[in-house]
Amino acid sequence: MKGLLFKSKPKTPVELVRQTRDLLIYTQRNSDIRESKREEKMMELSKTMRDLKCVLYGNGQSEPVSDACSQLTQEFFREDTLRLLINILPKLNLEARKDATQVVANLQRQQVQSRLIACHYLEANIDLMDILVTGYENTEMALHYGTMLRECIRHQSVARYVLESEHVKKFFDYIQLPNFDIAADAAATFKELLTRHKSTVAEFLSKNYDWFFAEYNSKLLESSNYITRRQAIKLLGDILLDRSNAAVMTRYVSSRDNLRILMNLLRESSKSIQIEAFHVFKLFAANKNKPSDIISILVANRSKLLRLFADFKTDKEDEQFEADKAQVVKEIAALETKELS
Repeated sequence: MKGLLFKSKPKTPVELVRQTRDLLIYTQRNSDIRESKREEKMMELSKTMRDLKCVLYGNGQSEPVSDACSQLTQEFFREDTLRLLINILPKLNLEARKDATQVVANLQRQQVQSRLIACHYLEANIDLMDILVTGYENTEMALHYGTMLRECIRHQSVARYVLESEHVKKFFDYIQLPNFDIAADAAATFKELLTRHKSTVAEFLSKNYDWFFAEYNSKLLESSNYITRRQAIKLLGDILLDRSNAAVMTRYVSSRDNLRILMNLLRESSKSIQIEAFHVFKLFAANKNKPSDIISILVANRSKLLRLFADFKTDKEDEQFEADKAQVVKEIAALETKELS
C-alpha cells in the first residue's frame, strides 16, 4: 500500500533529457569506475533512451504529444547532448543503440515554433558529420551511424557540408565494402546525398564533374560486383534524368568514354542492368548536338544495337519504354542514313 502511495511520478521530457545528459557525462568521465557501477549506469542510460523514444514515437497505447516532443527537442539541443550520445554510442548495448538511433533520427524532423532546431545545432557542430560518415569503417557501428547520417542530411546545409568535404570520396569505397548490409546502407546514404537537395547537387556535380564521374565510372559502373553495377546505373539514370542536372547530363552524354561504358552495360546478361543502362543510353541517342566521335561510334555499332533493341523487352508491358525504344531505334537509323547520304 505504501509503495502505491509514494510511487514516483513520471519524469517530464525536460527532466528525461537532463537525466540522460548527466548519465552520458558520468559515463564519459568515469571510464575507470568499477564494473558493477558502470553496469548500473548503463542500465539507467538504456532505460532513459527507451523513455525518450516513447515520448517521441508514442508507447503503443497512445500517440506522441506534440508539446512534450517540442520540450524534449528544445532541451536536447540546448546543450551538447547529441555529441555526448554519438561519442558514447559504441559503449551502449545493442537495444540502447537502436533506441538512441531512432531518437536522433526523429529529432531531425521535430519542429519547435516552426523551426527545425536540429538543423541549427548541426550547423554549429558540423564536425559531428565527420564521426557519422567515418562510422562506416566500424562494422559494429556502421548501421547506427549510417541511419543517423541519412536523417541529418535531410537538412540541406548539412548535406552540402558532406558533399563538399573529402568524405564524399569515401563513399565510392564504402559502397563496395564486403559486408553486404553496410555496403547497402552506404549506397542508400550516397543516393540520398545525390538526389534529395536538387540545387545543391547540381552545383556540386558542376564543380566536381571531372573527378566525380571518373570515380563513378571506374569504381561503380565498371565494378566487378553485380550489385554495385546495378545500383550505380540506376542512380546514374536518376541523376541525369533530373531536370536540375540538365547541364551535367549534356556534358555526360557528349563523352565517348561514357558511351563505351553504357554500351558494355547494355550487353550485360542481367535484364535489370540492361533496362537501367537503356534509360541512360537513350540520352546519348536523343542528344541533338552529338559530337562527331559519338556519331561515329553509334554508326559503327548500328547493326548490333538495332539487333539488340529488336529483342529488348521489359518483363511487364510498358508503353513508355516501348515508345522510348522506338525513338532510339529511329535516331540510330537516321544517323546511318545521314552517314551514307
